[in-house]
Amino acid sequence: MSYPPAHEGEHVTEVSVDLSTIELKAEDLYNKEKVDLGTLRTDNVFKLLQCDDKGLSAEEVERRLELFGPNKLEQEEQNPFLQFLSFMWNPLSWVMEAAALVAIALSNGEGRAPDWEDFIGITFLLLVNSAIGFYEERGAGNAVKALMDSLAPKARVRRVELWSEIDSAGLVPGDIICFRIGDIVPADCRLTYAVNVSIDESALTGESHPKSKKSADFCFSGSICRQGEAEAVVVSTGGNTFFGRTTSLVGSSDDSTGHLQMILARIGSFCLVVIGIFVLAEILVLYAGFRYTYRRGLDNILVLLVGGIPIAMPTVLSVTLAVGAQQLAKHKAIVTRITAIEELAGVTILCSDKTGTLTTNKITIDRETIVTYTPQFSADDVILLAAYASRTENQDAIDASVVRALGDASLARMGITLLDFKPFDSNVKRTEITYREETTGRLKRVTKGMTARILELCSRNLTEELTDRFEADVQEFARRGLRSLAVAYEEVDGDDFEAEGNGFELIGLLSMFDPPREDTKQTIDDALALGVKVKMVTGDQLAIAKETGRRLGLGDHMYPANVLRDGPAPNSPHRDLDQLIMDADGFAGVWPEHKYDIVKRLQGLGHLCAMTGDGANDAPALSCANVGIAVEGSTDAARGAADIVLTEPGLSTIVHAIRGSRVIFQRMRNYAIYACAVTIRIVVSFAILAFLYKLDFPPFMILIIALLNDGTIMTLSVDRVLPSNTPDSWDLAEIFSYAVAYGLYLTLSTVSFVVIIRETTFFQDHFGVSLGTSPVQSNDFQLHMVIYLQVAIISQALIFVTRSHSFFFKERPSTALLAAFCVAQLISSIIAVYGDWGFTKIHSVSGGWVGIVWVWVRISSSYADGILNLIAQDIVWFIPLDWIKFAMKVTVIKALRERRLAHQAEAGTVAVEGSLTRPASLHESLYANRVSFLKRAARKVGFGQKVSVRAEELQRFGSIQAYRVGETLARNPSHVEIQGQV
Repeated sequence: MSYPPAHEGEHVTEVSVDLSTIELKAEDLYNKEKVDLGTLRTDNVFKLLQCDDKGLSAEEVERRLELFGPNKLEQEEQNPFLQFLSFMWNPLSWVMEAAALVAIALSNGEGRAPDWEDFIGITFLLLVNSAIGFYEERGAGNAVKALMDSLAPKARVRRVELWSEIDSAGLVPGDIICFRIGDIVPADCRLTYAVNVSIDESALTGESHPKSKKSADFCFSGSICRQGEAEAVVVSTGGNTFFGRTTSLVGSSDDSTGHLQMILARIGSFCLVVIGIFVLAEILVLYAGFRYTYRRGLDNILVLLVGGIPIAMPTVLSVTLAVGAQQLAKHKAIVTRITAIEELAGVTILCSDKTGTLTTNKITIDRETIVTYTPQFSADDVILLAAYASRTENQDAIDASVVRALGDASLARMGITLLDFKPFDSNVKRTEITYREETTGRLKRVTKGMTARILELCSRNLTEELTDRFEADVQEFARRGLRSLAVAYEEVDGDDFEAEGNGFELIGLLSMFDPPREDTKQTIDDALALGVKVKMVTGDQLAIAKETGRRLGLGDHMYPANVLRDGPAPNSPHRDLDQLIMDADGFAGVWPEHKYDIVKRLQGLGHLCAMTGDGANDAPALSCANVGIAVEGSTDAARGAADIVLTEPGLSTIVHAIRGSRVIFQRMRNYAIYACAVTIRIVVSFAILAFLYKLDFPPFMILIIALLNDGTIMTLSVDRVLPSNTPDSWDLAEIFSYAVAYGLYLTLSTVSFVVIIRETTFFQDHFGVSLGTSPVQSNDFQLHMVIYLQVAIISQALIFVTRSHSFFFKERPSTALLAAFCVAQLISSIIAVYGDWGFTKIHSVSGGWVGIVWVWVRISSSYADGILNLIAQDIVWFIPLDWIKFAMKVTVIKALRERRLAHQAEAGTVAVEGSLTRPASLHESLYANRVSFLKRAARKVGFGQKVSVRAEELQRFGSIQAYRVGETLARNPSHVEIQGQV
């Protein structure tokens, strides 16, 4: 390979310093009169880097790896301790942390010590939540990292005159590399050979348009080759690259703007507002109305804060997503943005590239459409003769497809002796073989190629009728998007293989197409069954797109890309472009900007949109889509832009991912309803009891309830749930409506239970039980224990109602959830019977009271009569929860959905919560990736801003890099050089 010295027409400079001693200062590189690597002769660049165009030896590579390190950025490992603490970094945790500070710092008054018990209990609850979240997220991270390691970026490198593919981490300065369209440039380098090269440096310069590059230009790590192919010499690697040096300023992409964070923020705000209203009410009533002392009122407020805050919510949802990422990793799918799992559940439209995604990207002969024109040759004969006229080595795509159609490549030369072969030539547009048939010894000749050229050659059987038939077949193939390949045959008299034959005879017509992947049709059918509409977007011709659509069952309502610019035709049934895009099964002849525009328009109509692709030209649309999916074999550029990367061929994993994401969504929705309902139930119940009976419930027992609840609810991340058959969306009005209904109902169960105990002697008379005071006082320690048990039992039982669509007993929970519930109930009952703790206001109760509480929650009492019979027997507190759910569905929820649909029809969009990508507010970002938020908070002013560098400055930076590498190599000469000098 010969390398041009510099840009054509530019002055070539010789370096004015001694390269062997590298007497060159950094400021010299800014003086173009002295040296500029951009116009420096290539041999001087090689001399500076102590290498040549043949590549480095293995020993030299090892030496340079020790000098410069591997070609990868030093990834800052997440500090495990920081990650652990990060689960206490959100507004809900802050309220709990404030409660802990109140217990330890503000509770010491009236001659009493600080409330150490509650402080320790709250701290323990926070630590338990953090520990569970930390363990699950670390496990998920390790699983995904193991799969990601299999996708290490590759680089093609020349060493000792041999080209090979290696992990790009193994590159060193002085290596000779090559890259082509779709590749990410693996290191900072200077081009030594370039053909029509266009490089996208938008990640570095902020300029959106790719820049043409010539020999002697610099290319920088992280930029993308959009066109052409090039060879280059590596100038700098790893952290010394331009990308590496700017990474600390740019910062990593933040996961805080996801759709889930908005939902978490709203749910958290709902709970905080409910708590705030009743805390304010208690302050007014207890202090201003009842004249409570400071410490007594503070204990009541702590009950609302500790019991009402769904402290486990961020952890439960994070764990659920982490478990989902692990499950997808088992299906060979890497989740690069974890909140994409939740968004995938709501995807309504899947836009897919065709070539390499829906299809195999391999030209294939369609045996079912083979046309024969003479009775003595069958379809199999036409294939065999066409294979004779194909190369068996160093094949192009067409030859390979013909030979592959045989099934056994050895048949392409079996039974014949090759005498002459003419490969494909762009002038004649056909191939030709002359061979001897071994069984008969006769010479024969076969040609295959462009239909018009083959037709011109044929002279034996060509008639007007045959010509018309042949041309009609070619046109039919073209209409269906199939490429035609004609085959002709003749015999040669005598033994001279160069002699003319007896005239070519047209024997057959083959059709070629890019076939769908084996599982693509089933995948599309499954996606449609899940309510996800699939649209094809391809750069191929319209006829090809329609044929592929018909084969896959997608439909053939395809449109050319120009309609995206011009809009529907005047006689089109579509009133506008949006309606056309929604109706279309796909688009053909599209460019990257068309794919991007299609995704943006669908999002503008309210759809959550997923996009699959494999090439560099798919990257913009993958990045823009709510969920970008890079299929197996994707370019580095596509993988970098995607949210999910598939590592196995085919699209079946996408259906697994959609189903899995909907399971995860249902788990999160179930917990959201449960968490909000428990907040209302705790806050309203204890506020009413405080107002009604001046009940001073001990905060420590609320902590026990919260701890047992959290231990049970964490198992929701692996619960058995049924995924929906339609795309999911967060309807917070529905969630809050269910929560209010459940919460107020459970409040009624607790308040009515206490009223009966306080105002009557029903339980004492019929069950032979008693409490510490008679008549029962509001702050009887045993009454506190009974209330604790009743609240603990039915609060945990609620999850079985929120997790089911029908009756709770028709949808079996996971073994983990059922076991955790049973253990929590057992612990609650044991505490009630044996818990006699002097530091808090409780006292153990008899087994009779435990039975009463269970009867009150679960089944009716056979001893009840009169109005009490109505309360204890006919109204069973747990069973009606299902009927409340059903009643809500046919009343409030139905009305909410009808109103939403009416609004949707009026606006002409699909009302999907959070369908449009937007920056997260400060409040929403607090519920995001917590470790990254801590890091952002610690950055100095000016960090995290987008870096924008002028192109000419990039050139200067490259020169400085080369100088530093040369200086290092000069200080550390190789053993070969030292031996030569000796």
